[in-house]
Amino acid sequence: MTKFSVLDLVPVREGGTLSEAFDAATTLAQAAERAGCKRFWVAEHHAMEGIAGGATSVVLAHIGNATSTIRIGSGGIMLPNHTPFQIAEQFGTLDALFPGRVDLGLGRAPGAGPELQRALRKDLHQAAEYFPQDVVELRALITGDVDLPIKATPGLGAKIEFWMLGSSLFGAQLAARLGMPYAFAAHFAPDHLDAALETYRRDFQPSEACPAPHVMVAMNAFAAESEAEARLLASSQQQSFVRLRTGNPGKLPPPIENYTDTLPAQAKAMLDHVGQAAAVGTPAQVRESIAAFLERTRADEIILAGATYDPDARVRSLELTMEVIGG
Repeated sequence: MTKFSVLDLVPVREGGTLSEAFDAATTLAQAAERAGCKRFWVAEHHAMEGIAGGATSVVLAHIGNATSTIRIGSGGIMLPNHTPFQIAEQFGTLDALFPGRVDLGLGRAPGAGPELQRALRKDLHQAAEYFPQDVVELRALITGDVDLPIKATPGLGAKIEFWMLGSSLFGAQLAARLGMPYAFAAHFAPDHLDAALETYRRDFQPSEACPAPHVMVAMNAFAAESEAEARLLASSQQQSFVRLRTGNPGKLPPPIENYTDTLPAQAKAMLDHVGQAAAVGTPAQVRESIAAFLERTRADEIILAGATYDPDARVRSLELTMEVIGG
């Protein structure tokens, strides 16, 4: 049976505050737990005024304290931004606080500009080249399966579930080689979805932690009582996506009716392309879109993204979605 989870960027809306964003994330996580979702993941982004999840492990501790059963995790930690030892300590701490509930999704994304690289004191492009070795080192710091000269405390012995994240063939190949479950970011980068999943399943090498290929795919979902209302809800994220891709990112804007009708052809085509991994409409329409996406991907799990300007609308959208997909 397919499991469903929630991916949250902890969006900061126009006219809103960071505190409100964290409160909304907490409320959404609690709603996801009530609805029967398996995981609640937070993604690491930096220097973006519209996304508040930069200190990912701190946000996860807050979410963990507000919930009791749902798994909490990173979707993901961009490992080139950190040292493996730091992440072992952080997620070892989370596992001690919330035993048996912690996921560590790892990503490579080296695309930061020079300002962020200076702020982090890292050459992120060079650090990304060491990503495979850093994943192995991080896993060893947690599992102890390699004798290292230093031990992470907290960290060593933590029962963390490791995941490889990706939006290209690189992550699929590495996940297969290391015997890790694989999560594909189709919600914003669907280009290589089919090829990446085929590569991962074909080349997978079993491990003790993951004896068979295990795939989770991210998609956007906006459910409402009417199709028009759902499309209105989705327009805030669509605006943010267009602004990001055109070099003008910011806070999450209010929804705009018939937003896509106002766009030039190139922007419409961009949203249509991303929309292949989206379910927008009434609960019945959302269920149909998710079923078609599952038939295409044969995913073991689906993780649902989709920021709304009104946080209550996202909670309601999740509730409506989970009601019709049997969560």
